[in-house]
Amino acid sequence: MSSTSGFPTKYWHRLDDGRIQCDLCPRFCKLQEEQQGLCFVRERRQDQIVLTMYGRSSGFCVDPIEKKPLNHFLPGTPVLSFGTAGCNLACKFCQNWDMSKSREMDTLADEASPETIARAASELGCRSVAYTYNDPVIFHEYAIDVAQACRERGIKSVAVTAGYVCDEPRAEFYRHMDAANVDLKAFTERFYHEVTGSHLQPVLETLIYLKHQTKVWFEITTLLIPGENDSEQEIEALTQWVVEHLGPDVPIHFTAFHPDWKMRETPHTAPATLTMARRIAMKNGVRYAYTGNVSDLEGGSTYCHECGQILIGRDWYELREWNLTMDGNCRFCGTPCAGVFEAKPGRWGARRRPVLLKQFS
Repeated sequence: MSSTSGFPTKYWHRLDDGRIQCDLCPRFCKLQEEQQGLCFVRERRQDQIVLTMYGRSSGFCVDPIEKKPLNHFLPGTPVLSFGTAGCNLACKFCQNWDMSKSREMDTLADEASPETIARAASELGCRSVAYTYNDPVIFHEYAIDVAQACRERGIKSVAVTAGYVCDEPRAEFYRHMDAANVDLKAFTERFYHEVTGSHLQPVLETLIYLKHQTKVWFEITTLLIPGENDSEQEIEALTQWVVEHLGPDVPIHFTAFHPDWKMRETPHTAPATLTMARRIAMKNGVRYAYTGNVSDLEGGSTYCHECGQILIGRDWYELREWNLTMDGNCRFCGTPCAGVFEAKPGRWGARRRPVLLKQFS
């Protein structure tokens, strides 16, 4: 499909006033001809809504899977990561703002068909492909086509997402995903409305959907921002909700904020705040709670919730210790560790390798 006409989409309907409403996410953008949604990449053209950047990316890179972050999904393995431009949230703290807030098609420098991406992942030795950097919800059709091409080659698909999506497209999207990391950005409607320009409830519904209606392995990330979402009371409420509605086996990553985009005056997150959040999560029954974006051997490692022995020792993205049996149980007491594991961990380490897809075309 040419970039001039765009790639046809199906989650929209016509309104009585002549506009077309996009039904992909809870923003429900209502568009006149040639008008874009807030995401920048879904546009009304020729009386339908099209995806304007199908087959184009802001770049490809081979990363450790732990960087997504996913600590319980094929540890140690490389993942081919890519994103596009645009986003359906308006986070004031966005740390990928150069891509997620870009309206420039020049940002989309690398062209790749779904088949090319799948072939590249296979030839590069990647066990999975990650739809990341910006939210794959907005490039729904492209992500699904890539996931289908990858599945044919035995390559898994990983969504790194804010979870802000409507029911029907959500169900279609996750039929093609094997794992996800969902940003639970805070646990108040005030934060979601004022800081991200969205709402909390649809994200909670996505998490409940993933847990109870899919087999997708997922983990949660909460970026703790000083003075915004880092109080003990909010972390208590968030982690209690996770255990009550999702169970104790869903890992939570508490990660450190650094000043960016429109929140450059906000200070960095203190390591002690992350440690406090991890302690509260574990007190409330979360079995796998992690700290991120800081050097913290204890907070980055996985422990058996039964005997307390270290199962996977991590130093940033490097695996230093491995005490899981071939079937994913604790080597010391035999208790299963929740996740998707292979008999042996990968050995990719912390390397980051940029990739040009044209060499695989």
